[in-house]
Amino acid sequence: MRRVGLWALMVFALTSALVVAPVLTSSATAGNPHVAEAISHAQEAVDHGELGHAKEIVKHAQVALQHAKMAQKEVSNPHLNEGVSELEEAVSHGAQGHAGVATKHAKSAVMHLSEVK
Repeated sequence: MRRVGLWALMVFALTSALVVAPVLTSSATAGNPHVAEAISHAQEAVDHGELGHAKEIVKHAQVALQHAKMAQKEVSNPHLNEGVSELEEAVSHGAQGHAGVATKHAKSAVMHLSEVK
């Protein structure tokens, strides 16, 4: 009888962990306003990059980067970290006038940041 009770407790604990942990994790990241703003501005950087506007890429990527870094203070997520890295590259290349390369980094940032939501 004691083994059955222990077994039931272990099954309950494991089931609870599998159900509750993803809910807590997703609620911590879902709808984060800084992530949403970072995605919006990163997409603006992409849109301008496709038109060859290097200065506008820098402008929007910098704003996206600020929001992404603020989100890092609230959320721990490897995609968020990659998004920050890609935005830094977009800013760097855009500042050098390399709109094409900066746009690729901004697109990658959008992809990674979208995975955080």
